[in-house]
Amino acid sequence: MIRIAETENGKVRGIEAADPRITAFKGIPFAAPPVGKNRWRAPQPCENWEGIRDASRFAPIAVQDTPGLGDDVYCREWHVDPETPMSEDCLYLNIWTGAKSAEEKQPVLVWFYGGALQWGYPSEMEFDGERLARRGVIVVTVNYRINVFGFMAHPQLTKEQADAPANFGNLDQQAGLKWVVRNIRAFGGDPEKITIAGQSAGGGSVLSQMACPANKGLFRGAVIMSAMIRNPYEEGGFGVPKPLREAEKNGMNFLGFLGVSTIEEARELDAFYICQKYAEYRETFSFMGPAVDNRFCFGDPLALFLQGKSADVPVMAGNTEDEFPAYLKADSEEEMREKARAAFGERAEEFLRIPEALACDETGCYGKINGLECTIKGILDRRTAEGIGKNHYYYKFAADIPGWDNAGNFHSVDLWFFFETLAKCWRPFTGKHYDLARRMCNYWANFIKNGDPNGSDADQLPMPEWKPYTHEKPCEMVFTTEGAAPVRNGPEPDGGESEFMRFLMEASVRRLEGN
Repeated sequence: MIRIAETENGKVRGIEAADPRITAFKGIPFAAPPVGKNRWRAPQPCENWEGIRDASRFAPIAVQDTPGLGDDVYCREWHVDPETPMSEDCLYLNIWTGAKSAEEKQPVLVWFYGGALQWGYPSEMEFDGERLARRGVIVVTVNYRINVFGFMAHPQLTKEQADAPANFGNLDQQAGLKWVVRNIRAFGGDPEKITIAGQSAGGGSVLSQMACPANKGLFRGAVIMSAMIRNPYEEGGFGVPKPLREAEKNGMNFLGFLGVSTIEEARELDAFYICQKYAEYRETFSFMGPAVDNRFCFGDPLALFLQGKSADVPVMAGNTEDEFPAYLKADSEEEMREKARAAFGERAEEFLRIPEALACDETGCYGKINGLECTIKGILDRRTAEGIGKNHYYYKFAADIPGWDNAGNFHSVDLWFFFETLAKCWRPFTGKHYDLARRMCNYWANFIKNGDPNGSDADQLPMPEWKPYTHEKPCEMVFTTEGAAPVRNGPEPDGGESEFMRFLMEASVRRLEGN
């Protein structure tokens, strides 16, 4: 087993995982601490060290609101430790490898965590890479700056560091990815077989990395989980970068909120004080996120993906059944019709003649559907119709999730299954859930290895075939408690998307196109 590896900055010693055939290397620095003059600056080179650096514990998480203090579903799931070490010195990554030597050239997963670019950390317990590593995949989880530290813009920054004026969190991710390209051989990995993946804002970060021209050739596959968060009934949505000038105004406003007027003064302030003030600030003002700086970010990454202006690699994308529902809320059918006209203009009558559009539940929600599903399918449909990109694989997670809170298929619950880390969760999962997790992790590992999720299960029998989603045959994989259920995978045409779904898929695409 590889227990000691030599990186470009020095040697690191890992620790055996629960399965001693796997070595976990935790807290490896990939850039200099982003403190002092490096606050709000692109990641700088890491300094070398002498001897062998201990890599047996996770490094501190990025500065953010203290996790685990609430009673929401995420505090129950994995934000369980309010005493998790936290520091502005946070640019570290973690590696799980089952390689016995540096010559094995195993495929590599580089993972970006989610949390709206405001919260989150790679040491969340659902991100344990051991189960994937047992399948011959090296797992790398990358920490990056978030919230005001990762995404503040300001005119002074633009003037003084024109090559990297904003998007520092994305630049951290990019630096971590490039570190992996340069160093992963020492851990038994193949730098030419890297897949990047993420969920929620982490999946949005995957889209951002795909759309950055400087990343060409750094990875050969992408997994975008629950990240295309748009609503076919509304303009805009989560993940749309702001124009740099608008982001700069937000940064100027925040510095005024802090009581300082220059970046130098702000760099002198304590990081936890800034974090506390930012928590107060965002109660009234905009969150800080990506900005179109024409250095790293050149536009809406989702629109660029639709247009084929991002990395041309195989893509796996999907969503959970219950997350981000989209609908028209109205007290009457007539009010709903008015809202439909406002949403779709001249196409409203076409929408209103579809029976599902007039379907209303007890809450007054008309035409309810999963906005993520509409957006993902609409984009994949358009791309494949126009011959853009390599294979696209779509999934929907629709399992029965146990627990007293009746949380359903909430946003992020599928992470327990893809990483096959159910045993760490408090929920009373049963054998069928563990069978599903094993199979989902198998599909994921196969995609990372081959750009194709298909292959055999642990019993060496083929898993249900998962065909690509195309305009002509919109195949999908639905993950239920009973197992993997392929839809429209048969040899004969067995129906496409419904008229209602098709309309909203097209509406999602039209909004991305600005129509």
